[in-house]
Amino acid sequence: MLKQLQPSMSIDDQIKNLKSIGLSIPDEEYARRFLNDVSYYRLIKGFSIGLKEKNGNYHDGVSFEQIVSLYLFNAKLRQLLFSKIEIIEINLRTRLSNHMCENYGVLGYKNPSIMPSEEYHASLMNDVNREIKRNSRSPFIRNFKDNYENGDIPFYALAETLSFGRLSRLYKNLNTDDKATIANLYNLKYSYLESWIETIAYVRNLCAHYGRLYNVKLTKTPKLYKSDRLANIGNQRIFGVICCMKYLISDKREWNEFVENLDTLVSKYPYVNIHLMGFTENWKSHLLYELEEDVEN
Repeated sequence: MLKQLQPSMSIDDQIKNLKSIGLSIPDEEYARRFLNDVSYYRLIKGFSIGLKEKNGNYHDGVSFEQIVSLYLFNAKLRQLLFSKIEIIEINLRTRLSNHMCENYGVLGYKNPSIMPSEEYHASLMNDVNREIKRNSRSPFIRNFKDNYENGDIPFYALAETLSFGRLSRLYKNLNTDDKATIANLYNLKYSYLESWIETIAYVRNLCAHYGRLYNVKLTKTPKLYKSDRLANIGNQRIFGVICCMKYLISDKREWNEFVENLDTLVSKYPYVNIHLMGFTENWKSHLLYELEEDVEN
């Protein structure tokens, strides 16, 4: 039998319900203010996973503040990851655009021969036309529509409007030689690059739409290096994605700074169980680059 939808509850009723199933709420006024800012469904349903008994009651000692801390950690983790995903995304736009324009011309993306299947190319052009229409007021698009013959959009401008997800699909559907050439710019095999950017684009959307990274099995998973797998790193949790991101950030000092900031964030929230995100015991040493000390002249 299908369940019936639960009726809405006032914030006072929400607090009363949480206390009735064993959640410790010593400061009800704080809980009231927080639930007025962050919805009951987003907070409680998202971050109570693993904190309850089979009968639906909370484990002994679980507090409202503990759940809030997991929520706040998740929000700050998203922000931290997003700053590095932005670098990866812009870098991909640049390298993909440079390769396509230099090898096929600025309108070469219109030629079906850039892909092994005309069906793939037709799908690309549908995506392109939707993006051009959606971004019709964008300076990237308006400039060429209003001022250039035929109103064609060169790929170097188009690449700035395509979503990260569409860029990753475009790359995945290119001819093998083109994929290999672009992947070589990262010192990678193309099978890894196409897997990683597809997964990172998915994580990017989770971050952009305030999704949960803590204690979540990812729908899209990356192909991991053997060295990562031998270190007991899995690909279903966010740490596996972070391991892949390491190889796509060219500035090693910047990456190490990110790792230190991640360590600081984890240390700030003692209720966080890093193993629920796939972190290993020696996660920090696995992520850090060994850098040579600067030598004074």
